[in-house]
Amino acid sequence: MIINHNITALNTHRQLGSATNAQGKSMEKLASGMRINRAGDDAAGLAISEKMRGQIRGLDQASRNAQDGISLIQTAEGALNETHDILQRMRELAVQAGNDTNTVSDRGEIQKEVDQLAKEITRIGETTEFNTKNLLDGSFNGKFQIGANSNQNIDLGINDMRGSQLGVVGDARVSQSATVTKNGTVDFTDGTYEVSKNGANYELLDVDGNVVAKGTDGKTFTANTGEKNDTIVFEQVVDSGRVTISAGGTKADGEASISTTLQAGDYTVDNAAKTLKDRDGNIVASSTDNKTFKDAKGNTVLDLDAATTKDLTINIGGIDVSSQKSANNAITKINDALESVSAERAKLGAHQNRLEHTINNLGTSSENLTAAESRIRDVDYALAA
Repeated sequence: MIINHNITALNTHRQLGSATNAQGKSMEKLASGMRINRAGDDAAGLAISEKMRGQIRGLDQASRNAQDGISLIQTAEGALNETHDILQRMRELAVQAGNDTNTVSDRGEIQKEVDQLAKEITRIGETTEFNTKNLLDGSFNGKFQIGANSNQNIDLGINDMRGSQLGVVGDARVSQSATVTKNGTVDFTDGTYEVSKNGANYELLDVDGNVVAKGTDGKTFTANTGEKNDTIVFEQVVDSGRVTISAGGTKADGEASISTTLQAGDYTVDNAAKTLKDRDGNIVASSTDNKTFKDAKGNTVLDLDAATTKDLTINIGGIDVSSQKSANNAITKINDALESVSAERAKLGAHQNRLEHTINNLGTSSENLTAAESRIRDVDYALAA
């Protein structure tokens, strides 16, 4: 009998090959700890698992993003905490200056500290950074990616917290010429006066609050003396604030009613060149009409009531506490600034609390998704063995 095929041997060989292959796969799973090592192990399971892995890694990164967001907020809030302390000190000084037991010299010394504090608020607003990003100059308006997928983010904008925006830099003091016409028996005494608006008229008040002259346009003020009048004429509109009439009654320094976002310091308006220069002669803004001056970015930094026809010297000072009345006005301004800073800190605190809850939720989601992915991809040692 001739045997061509050993069926038993072939069957044994096939079974041995299958067992060896199965044993190899089991050893691979046991060694790797994963049930799916290649697409052939479970094509659908592999696709689902990879999608879950992407979500898990995205959730973990989103959690780190939220942590970075909290760090940014803490940086900004820490700077505003110092701004709060400075404003509280400024308010304390304004209350002190409001007491008429102080002499002019006393208030001058108080003013020096107030000016420096106002400059420090602006410095904090301009130099507070996180990862080279300015936080408190009004330029930060960002998004935090706090999810694994697109458009899962929260917005955060931080308002301008510099002294100019908070209103604690004070009014711009403009040096300008004035012509005093002496037709009557009353002379304008050298000294400081307050300009205020009363209905349609403007009034010039002395240090005691007495009305010494009136005007209708903020430029010409006339003292009524019965039959004759004394007149003072400013070249620029001065419709609010303090003015100082100097020796001879031929010059006046006034606080023009203008808006500005400049830092504290001395500036010069070059009428011919239509430019605004700092104390070092650097051009910080330009104008087309000698009224509105804009910086290189197109932002308005100085807006005069009327176009100037000559060179002007502008001093941006701090909160004014040089008189009882101005000290009271300073208290009001500082109160407003305190409210603005408090509101901004409250907003930042709310965002920080939200991000902390976001981190907790992201951690829970990542944990649950990891467990689900593990059930699909990881090996069951009892079954694999």
